[in-house]
Amino acid sequence: MTNNDELQIIKTVGENGEEVELKLLDIINVNGTDYALLLPADEEADEEAEVVLMRLIKEGDEYLFETIDDDDEFNEIAKILSEEDENEEEE
Repeated sequence: MTNNDELQIIKTVGENGEEVELKLLDIINVNGTDYALLLPADEEADEEAEVVLMRLIKEGDEYLFETIDDDDEFNEIAKILSEEDENEEEE
C-alpha cells in the first residue's frame, strides 16, 4: 500500500449518476484479472472506512473501473483479501 499523500484520485459515476471521487489504495491481480481497492476520497483510510472493490479493465491506454455484479466473483476476491490481511497481521 502507499502513503495517503500519494494516493491517486479516480473519478467515476455513482449508482445515482453522480460523479464520485475515490482514492486508489491498491491493485491486486487474481486469476489474471486486476481489481482495484478504492476508498471514497472524503473518508480517511482507517480500519472502519468502507473500501470499494472494482474490476480494472485496460482498454488501449486507458483503464476502466467496473462494478462487480457477480456475487460469487465479489465474494471470492473479498475472501482472498481477507486471507491476505490475516497473513500480514501474523507477520
